[in-house]
Amino acid sequence: MVLQIHNTLTKKKEEFKPIDDMKIKMYVCGVTVYDDIHMGHARHIVVFDMIVRYLRYKGYGVTHVTNFTDVDDKIINRSRELGVPALDLSKTYIDRYFNEIEMLGVRRADMYPKASEFIPQIVDMVKRIEAAGYAYATEDGSVYFSMDKVSEYGRLSGMKIEELLAGARISVDENKRNPMDFALWKAAKPGEISWPSPWGQGRPGWHIECSAMCMNLLGDTVDIHGGGNDLIFPHHENEILQSWSVTHKPLANYWIHNGMLQIQEEKMSKSLKNFFTVRQILSEFTKEDLRFFILNTHYRGPLNFSEIAVEEAAASLRRLHNTYDALKKSMESARGDDDALELVEKARQNFFSSMDDDFNSRAAISDIFDLVRETNRLLTDGGLSPKGAKNIVDFLEETDQVLGILPGKQERQDVSSEIIQVLMELRQELRNRRLFDLADDIRNKLLQRGIELEDTTEGTKWRRI
Repeated sequence: MVLQIHNTLTKKKEEFKPIDDMKIKMYVCGVTVYDDIHMGHARHIVVFDMIVRYLRYKGYGVTHVTNFTDVDDKIINRSRELGVPALDLSKTYIDRYFNEIEMLGVRRADMYPKASEFIPQIVDMVKRIEAAGYAYATEDGSVYFSMDKVSEYGRLSGMKIEELLAGARISVDENKRNPMDFALWKAAKPGEISWPSPWGQGRPGWHIECSAMCMNLLGDTVDIHGGGNDLIFPHHENEILQSWSVTHKPLANYWIHNGMLQIQEEKMSKSLKNFFTVRQILSEFTKEDLRFFILNTHYRGPLNFSEIAVEEAAASLRRLHNTYDALKKSMESARGDDDALELVEKARQNFFSSMDDDFNSRAAISDIFDLVRETNRLLTDGGLSPKGAKNIVDFLEETDQVLGILPGKQERQDVSSEIIQVLMELRQELRNRRLFDLADDIRNKLLQRGIELEDTTEGTKWRRI
């Protein structure tokens, strides 16, 4: 079976052909770390976790890079509100991010570069863009990409510059020569975090960080570049321009974008104040429930979120779990002659045919439930042998390497309230001494055991999740 990927760049499905045989270089734009991740982020993270899992299942060696934007306007504004240094705030939410993706059953990427750790590479790339004639410096020490030098723009979004100007939020800046010009390097403002550069103290623009990190870690051209479809314009359009201006090569051969998670037809986002954090939802549902809810819709389409929708997904998943549990018991007790090889082989072909069709997890899950219905009939009729039950269990566990929706093992150990209180007091003492890394370790270790700490104006509170 041949893997077909819908390429945002060409607007069609294409046979996937890696640059280097069975090795894949994949860069996925990550989150801006100024708060906890919400369910919109969770969809993006779980979708690309599924995609990487499937590629590796097919035998590809995948180098998966996901970045953190750990310095930008949102982080700076939030750090001022809380009275903490910007990078300290970022680190706190990066630590929480790793705990939260673990709670979602997500396997870590191979690398998680941060913008603040790639300043020399970013400065060097801005210099190269400027030397190539595609950028200009302003009197205040900022550097802008010059859209007047570009003859082709909008290939990802399918829109012309005139349409983009009419429909986009373009930042007003009297230093720009063209309203569509975008910042590669931002001159420092009083009190903001900044780094030295040939143009003066400043910090990276949003788009340049991904171009610099992607090219430095994975080379001029990667196989797959991914992200949410809200990044198509302007982020990914601008990444393409930046990279091409210094290499004259494509940044990526395949562009993959997931659809948005919506609430009442609106994108879930912090700016709209219509978001639910992963921690909130995981206090009511399991990680398998959430993964099933997310993967039971094709990744490119919109997904409407509500607690009722997750409850319905969880109820459907229980039927799969019940059959899985019954099969494991039947491996020892069932009687009959059918070893289910033909049934399993049909299900396997259908499942992987669906996954090869642009990672269609929705159709693949439907294939699994077709097998479940036939399996339940055999279990009811007593026509399934222990060997047949094992064959079906093996297939379900094989597909779960991709989906991650079968019931997981309970590994958390109960922690007494007395121990929690002692650890909270120790954590506060460490914070008073500004030993924040050690304090964060205590919080993270408790979270791994199902205990969430929340710092409030009335002191630290805890709850079991």
